[in-house]
Amino acid sequence: MTTDQDDSPRGMAAGLTHYGDSGFSLFLRRAFIKAMGYSDDALSRPIVGITDTFSGYNACHRTVPEMIDAIERGVLLAGGLPVRFPVTSMHESFSNPTSMYLRNLMAMDTEEMIRAQPMDSVVLIGGCDKTVPALLMGAASAGVPAILTVTGPMMTGDHRGERLGACTDCRRFWARFRAGEIDAAEIDEISGKLAPTAGTCMVMGTASTMALTAEALGMMLPGGAAIPAVHADRLRHCEASGARAVAMAAERLTPDRIMTPPAFRNAFRILHAVGGSTNALVHLAAVAGRLGYPLDLEAFDKLGQETPVLVDLKPSGQHYMEDLHKAGGLTPILRELRHQLELDCLTVSGRSLGEELDAAPAAWPQEVVRAFDNPIHSGGALRLLRGNLAPDGAVIKQSAASPMLLQHEGPAVVFKNLQDLAERIDDPELPVTADSVLVLKNAGPKGAPGMPEAGYLPIPKKLARQGVKDMVRLSDARMSGTAFGTIVLHIAPEAAEGGPLALVQDGDRIRLDAAAGRLQLVVEEKELASRQKTLSPSVSHAGSDRGFKYLYLKEVTQAPEGCDFSFLRPTQIGPPVP
Repeated sequence: MTTDQDDSPRGMAAGLTHYGDSGFSLFLRRAFIKAMGYSDDALSRPIVGITDTFSGYNACHRTVPEMIDAIERGVLLAGGLPVRFPVTSMHESFSNPTSMYLRNLMAMDTEEMIRAQPMDSVVLIGGCDKTVPALLMGAASAGVPAILTVTGPMMTGDHRGERLGACTDCRRFWARFRAGEIDAAEIDEISGKLAPTAGTCMVMGTASTMALTAEALGMMLPGGAAIPAVHADRLRHCEASGARAVAMAAERLTPDRIMTPPAFRNAFRILHAVGGSTNALVHLAAVAGRLGYPLDLEAFDKLGQETPVLVDLKPSGQHYMEDLHKAGGLTPILRELRHQLELDCLTVSGRSLGEELDAAPAAWPQEVVRAFDNPIHSGGALRLLRGNLAPDGAVIKQSAASPMLLQHEGPAVVFKNLQDLAERIDDPELPVTADSVLVLKNAGPKGAPGMPEAGYLPIPKKLARQGVKDMVRLSDARMSGTAFGTIVLHIAPEAAEGGPLALVQDGDRIRLDAAAGRLQLVVEEKELASRQKTLSPSVSHAGSDRGFKYLYLKEVTQAPEGCDFSFLRPTQIGPPVP
């Protein structure tokens, strides 16, 4: 297959290497690809690329090889030629300094490999937290027909009769260990039970949130977000995705036709309704930004105020992703929100979201997805905060916070960076009480670097042993979607950029009012202006004079822009989203 009806090169003739003779370029390409054992018949078919994101460091992607086998089967059955190719793979726990630091590298890798190699469409295999947004960012920029599938969530574990889920229960048990409630032997025993199978975290962490929002966005075939990694249905979904990729190649169904402003509005609404990860706000902003759609934080906040949290799933509720799958996955959530959704949005299936919802199996009794008028939380999972401490915004996951702390004023206990936090948080002499506000600086995109999931500051041991379970904590960092507590995140501008967070001192009064959307540093403006004059230069990082770190620190944007690289965002700006 070489050309289609619009006369654009297709198949092996697409994107030829430059030798000064296009005929020779194609001849040479076919000669070398035949070394893989392909016949002329195979090479005449539509080419479907498959991103191979397997890695020995990435347990979330342990099943990728068999997923690729199923995708290849689907492509072949539909008359296409599947070709797998490697791209960067990242696991949250194995990425130094953070997986967020490497997300843009994976996005660039994905984009350039799609552009560089001949393919008429591509199947994206995501899973662990940052892989889904990286793949969508790269595909959005590459402009080739693309369809996403994910590795899926793990099954739950068990500890002495108690059901366990990574990584909400990782944090819960670690907090109990820090408080002296369980000993070293038991915490070691628990570590072998929290992740009992392949797959992503089985709570509403970033991986689960991104899978659900990507399906709502229209980039995944219906039903794919919640299927457990080890279920046979996961492989059937992969086969269907491979077959659909062949049809998408013929239809030229490119990502920009699917990921439109109304589709992003659906995705952001689902983010609220599922009690999703705060990380997803940054990631969706990055994906939308690749298509020229800037994030409107006020519109996102307004969306939340009219969208209840319907999914009773940890950390905002009690269930796990396998329970959501048994309840019907995304479909029952869409049904409850139908009157609020943009149903005309096109999906990778070739049908609209409304048509797919109409074609879905009939509902059945279940307890995981609540009725619209009986939510587990009203007013949105996430809340935008503004004030003199966060002029460009901050976010709090109020659905997973302590209600009595959502309106709070207390004295700041300040940690100037991650090292300072590690060295002093458990100091018995630390001047901290349960009413204090823990403040972490220089943990943002540039300050850390890589905006780590350090916003979940640990409760100081001396307070944990007194039974303190939650405190108001704030930073320019991120927090795992699996985490919980009264935690203010993504403060922008970050401290390393000279934002007001850099001016906070021990003892300053900080006022949080989530209901009013306010975060205030209760210090006279004259005093803040004086502190600004003596502010130290921005943080420096070893090795920042070369390589990816040089590029990252030079080009990374702040959280409201998705922490993408500025040069990867188009110059032509479209309407804001959601």
